[in-house]
Amino acid sequence: MAGLELLYASQAPGLSRPQDSLLCFVHWQLVTHQYRALGTGDQPGPNERKSELLPAGWNADKDLYTLRYKSMDDRHELLLKAIMVDTSMILNVMDCSSKQVADLTLTVADYIDPEHLADFHRVYKNIEELQTRVVTGIISPLQAPKEKGDPKKEAKPEKTVPPASTEDYDPLRIPPWQPLGGRQPSWPDPRDPFAVGGEDLDPFGGRRGGMIADPLRSRFRRPLIDPSSGLPNRLPPGAVPPGARFDPFGPGGGRPAGPDPDHLPPPGYDDMFM
Repeated sequence: MAGLELLYASQAPGLSRPQDSLLCFVHWQLVTHQYRALGTGDQPGPNERKSELLPAGWNADKDLYTLRYKSMDDRHELLLKAIMVDTSMILNVMDCSSKQVADLTLTVADYIDPEHLADFHRVYKNIEELQTRVVTGIISPLQAPKEKGDPKKEAKPEKTVPPASTEDYDPLRIPPWQPLGGRQPSWPDPRDPFAVGGEDLDPFGGRRGGMIADPLRSRFRRPLIDPSSGLPNRLPPGAVPPGARFDPFGPGGGRPAGPDPDHLPPPGYDDMFM
């Protein structure tokens, strides 16, 4: 409070109103938080310099005080306006660079004794409470942000996880069918509106699934035909050239895997040569 006492002593001849003493205290709190006064009014004037003292004419208006401040590092400039409403002082402070605003309302009689305006040691009341309210109300909310480039002050960026697809979160999803021993046919997406009627244009399945259910193209492997089936002895090697069209002499030993081509003959048609 030694600095405030010197400031108050320098302004004592002009401190004729309780609100003047209250604003003097607010000014000194800004000074102790690395701000310096520039001047009065909303606009800068000629030959302004940063000072710990209050500028000339700061209390010319008993109902409205307008002061401008600048931080010691020249990064922030504050515009302070104090308005008297009945027995209360409304403080409004705006950071001119970020446009951030803070305000505080103080009852003058709670902190200033109007009977001892000329005595610094008796003029202020509840100093600790007043200091706390000024700092938390209009100074701390406008504190300068942490400087960039300082690894101790910079917040660590959060790791971003790329969003997963919808399939990864679907517990009921059935994986697509893959044929045994082969690759997925290049069938069109059935949801494609241009795929409607495509099988009618390509019934044999040249590029699409086609319209003919051919059991020979199923996913079941068909066993090789044994040319010695139905004979008492096996044929000698090379009797049937590879790839030759050959009808076995008798029925095979077992039922081949996969669907039977004759399992659905036409109704009422009984022909063994069909």
